[in-house]
Amino acid sequence: MLINKLPLVSVVISSYNHENYVQETIKSIISQRYENIELIIIDDGSIDSTYEKILEMESLCKERFVNVIFQKQENLGMGLTCNKLINLSRGDYIYHIASDDLAKPDAINEEVLFLEKYNEYALVVGDNDIIDNSGKVSYWDELRNLSYSEDNACYKTFAEFLKIKQLKNNFGKYLYLYRGNHIPNGYLVRKSIYDKTGLYNKNAPLEDWFMNLQISKYSKIKYLDKILYSYRWHQNNTIKQTEKIKSMYDLTFKYENNLLSQTDFNSVDKEVVNCFLYGKLTKRFVIIPNIFEIRRYKKNGIKMSVLHFFYFDFIFNKKLIHFE
Repeated sequence: MLINKLPLVSVVISSYNHENYVQETIKSIISQRYENIELIIIDDGSIDSTYEKILEMESLCKERFVNVIFQKQENLGMGLTCNKLINLSRGDYIYHIASDDLAKPDAINEEVLFLEKYNEYALVVGDNDIIDNSGKVSYWDELRNLSYSEDNACYKTFAEFLKIKQLKNNFGKYLYLYRGNHIPNGYLVRKSIYDKTGLYNKNAPLEDWFMNLQISKYSKIKYLDKILYSYRWHQNNTIKQTEKIKSMYDLTFKYENNLLSQTDFNSVDKEVVNCFLYGKLTKRFVIIPNIFEIRRYKKNGIKMSVLHFFYFDFIFNKKLIHFE
C-alpha cells in the first residue's frame, strides 16, 4: 500500500530527564511496521542531556518519517506540553508514548486498523509488558517490586495489575473510569475527538486520567488483549511518588466534579448520566453544592438511590424532567 494512502499518525513525545532511555524510545517508533508517521518531540526543560540525545537521532528520523519536529522549552509540565504537541500534529490519529517506554513493532498498525474499522471508538490501547532499566522484560510482585520469575509473579503485565479482564465490557466506560484510571500506556487517539473534549487542563494535573474521562464522555474506548507496549519501571517513575500522585488525583477529581455540574447531558454518553441517576459511585462520589444530592433509602425492602436536583432542569431522552 502506498504510504500516502495510509492515514497519517502523529507520534507525540513529551521528554523530560530521560537521557538514558529516549533514544530507545525513538528507535521503537522508527521500527514500526506502520509507515505513514510524523514524529513530534518537545523536551520539557530537561536538565540532563535528553535533548542532545534526541538531536543525535534527527537525521535518522528525517529519513524514516514524513515530518519531524524537535523542540526544547522551559519546563511547563506534562499537560501544557501535550497540548502543544497535539496542536503541532497533522495526523488523523495521535499516538502517545512516554520518553522512557517502548512501542512494539506492530503497535501503531494494530491500533490504526481498529480505529479505521470502528468509527464509534476514539481511543484504542493494548496491554503493556514491564521492563527494567536495561529493557529486560520483568514482572511485579504484590508491592510492584520487580521480579524476574514469571512463575512467582503477582502481575505479569500492566493489564493484570489494572484487572482489566474483570471489567469485561465495561472497559473504558465513564462510570468505571470515574473510580480511577484503568487505561494502559501506548494508546492511539482519533484526533477529531479533541474537538469535543478540549485539551488537557492545568486544573487537572493527572493528565492521562483526566483526558481518558473526557474521551469516555463522547466515545467508546477499546482494549486489545495483546502486548503492544513496554512500560519501563525504574526508580524515577512519577507514579512512585505516592504523596504527589495522591494530591494530583484529588485535584483532578475535584475539577472533574466541577465539570460535571456544567455538563450538557444531551451531548454525552449515557454512562455519564448514570453517575447521577443511579448513584453507583458511592465510594468516591462528591456532592456538588447547590446542584444535587443522592438520597438513599429502602422501599418495600429494596435499596434505592435517588438523585435529588435543586432548581435544576435536567434534559434526558428529549424529555424535560424537573426534580424538586
